[in-house]
Amino acid sequence: MKTSATSGAAPAGTGSARDESTRDRVARSILTNGPSSAAVLAERLELTPAAVRRHLDHLLEEGLVESREERVYGPRGRGRPAKVFVLTDTGRHAFHQAYDDLAATALHFIAEAGGDEAVAEFARRRAVEVGQRYRELVDAAPESDKAEALAQALTADGYAASTAERGQGAQLCQHHCPVAHVAEQFPQLCEAETEVFATLLGRHVQRLATIAHGDGVCTTHIPGPAVNSAGPVSSVSDGESARTAR
Repeated sequence: MKTSATSGAAPAGTGSARDESTRDRVARSILTNGPSSAAVLAERLELTPAAVRRHLDHLLEEGLVESREERVYGPRGRGRPAKVFVLTDTGRHAFHQAYDDLAATALHFIAEAGGDEAVAEFARRRAVEVGQRYRELVDAAPESDKAEALAQALTADGYAASTAERGQGAQLCQHHCPVAHVAEQFPQLCEAETEVFATLLGRHVQRLATIAHGDGVCTTHIPGPAVNSAGPVSSVSDGESARTAR
């Protein structure tokens, strides 16, 4: 699967290339917005539902996406839950995973040389350095918009983040994680990141789900006043499971 940032239509007469470009758009839309139904993808990408289903069938055959029942929060209406599509590990690997092996090897070396605490210290230092880059943007935002400012900073770093109001607080959703495969082996990376989120936002936060542990989205609950999201946020399904990331 191509993963170039461009997704324009191919020249006339190159139907195969055009299909691949559109298929890449479908996969990237799922990556950026999280679990999505065929109907939502069609509307988002301005394609016909039949065209989207055709591309989804191809992605399913290649093992790049999988279908799940949409997780419904609150009262459930009649009928079966909608089917949504999420990227598989193989699909995620097609996006920005070039240095996973090197990073994992380095962390295994640190673990062998200094133990788990050395890995945790590395993770904390890395997270703090990232947090320092986000600090100015988050501090400059009004209290009600700090989570959205953090989401924008994360998106600029490739995490495809968004915020959504949830009761008396908000959820910060990261639809992509450039280090997910490494974090599967070293959860200290997720733990350190959560600590930095709490420091930047000035309140205790709780990580509800992570891509590294099989969820569709990394989800962090932020208590307090609801935030003003910069735009519409698609409903997040499987990634928002209530289990705490290990």
